[in-house]
Amino acid sequence: MSVVKVPSGSKLGLGFSRAVRAGNLVFVSGCAPIAPEGGVAAPGDMKAQTLRCFEIIEAALEGAGAEMRHVVRTRVFLKDMSRWKEAGEAHGEVFRDIEPACSFIGSPGFIDPGWLVEIEADAVIS
Repeated sequence: MSVVKVPSGSKLGLGFSRAVRAGNLVFVSGCAPIAPEGGVAAPGDMKAQTLRCFEIIEAALEGAGAEMRHVVRTRVFLKDMSRWKEAGEAHGEVFRDIEPACSFIGSPGFIDPGWLVEIEADAVIS
């Protein structure tokens, strides 16, 4: 089985790939709302941060030869579960017609305290 690794581009030195494709399976690491120029994207805005995470996921999938339509599962980690509807609205905009399995999970915090959300995704290329 061939393995393709999509680099994370992270400056944190954690030694991880943004995505790994093994055969027809693609696993996307937790994606945080990092702005294209660095720093936190859309501080305080849950929906915008969630959409930014999906942009990063989409780029990682493309790097592995997949598309958003191949996503079969997402895991949405939230710093504040009371704001799940904002993240859910963004999830619905992206995945309304795809309908992957999905979990919303509370997390006490992230590497950067400005991150409100972090998202993982798994895909199957058919």
